[in-house]
Amino acid sequence: MRNPVRLLLGNPVVLKELRGRMRGPRAFIVLTGFLALVGGFAILLYLGMNAASRTNTGQVDGGEIGRTLFAGVIGIELFLVTFIAPAFTAGTISGERERQTYDLLRTTLLPESQLVMGKLFSALAYVFLLLLAAIPMQSLSFILGGTDLPDLFISFVILMTTAIFLGTVGIYFSARIKRTLPASISTYGVALGIVIGTILLFFILTVVTAPLLDRSGNVQASRTTEWIILIGRGALICLNPITTLWVSIDALVEQQSLWAFEYTFQGGSQGATSTVTLPSPWLVFTVLYLVISALFFMFTTRRIRQIDEQ
Repeated sequence: MRNPVRLLLGNPVVLKELRGRMRGPRAFIVLTGFLALVGGFAILLYLGMNAASRTNTGQVDGGEIGRTLFAGVIGIELFLVTFIAPAFTAGTISGERERQTYDLLRTTLLPESQLVMGKLFSALAYVFLLLLAAIPMQSLSFILGGTDLPDLFISFVILMTTAIFLGTVGIYFSARIKRTLPASISTYGVALGIVIGTILLFFILTVVTAPLLDRSGNVQASRTTEWIILIGRGALICLNPITTLWVSIDALVEQQSLWAFEYTFQGGSQGATSTVTLPSPWLVFTVLYLVISALFFMFTTRRIRQIDEQ
């Protein structure tokens, strides 16, 4: 059995795409611009939090500044990944067809799966480089306090999973749609739906169901209703990278558990409470979107095969 790493790195599409991308100045300009945006945002956020902390209390709260700085850097990284990952993959197949080089590419003995994997890996490898280069920016929060290595681990996994998902969506639409512009629009539509649409639905559901879960005891839901609300909220949390990161780190801080957390039911009219252990949202998010990414990869390979048969 051949080494999968050697098979991937020996993929001619990977070698061609990476050499072409890293040979010119564009890759280094994008990397420099990415780090400049993240670093500039981190500096502005630090200065603002430092001034606000001194104004309110007369002394600097390093932990609060560190947590805010960490959240801000992750937020700007997620924003940039949401736009960069689709841009690198939405034109991988459709661009070949527009340049009329697709037929020449398919005359090789490279299987459909290797072609898709080569295009996908070469695009995502650069996105992973951007994420790795930004880790020192996140690590600045360690100096100030308020964050730890598990926070960095969770955030990096969520960012990587988001990049993989958006990359596979982009290459799928690139194979499904002949033109790059419509493929890019479709990919960004999915990206905005995941990042913005799901969080809006989560807040709407939270506002609507808040009276049913009033912990003051005035209004309480039955156990079945609370389960339904819990499943609905949990599904929307695990579909969105922002809420996933927020709830996962919150559970990590409060319960000191990386892999799971405990949820306490309010008990309804009987007043009895019970506790259930649930997986941390970042685990569900990662598994869910990696499975969906694998499905998009399979659909893309099938679409390439259909194009060849036409």
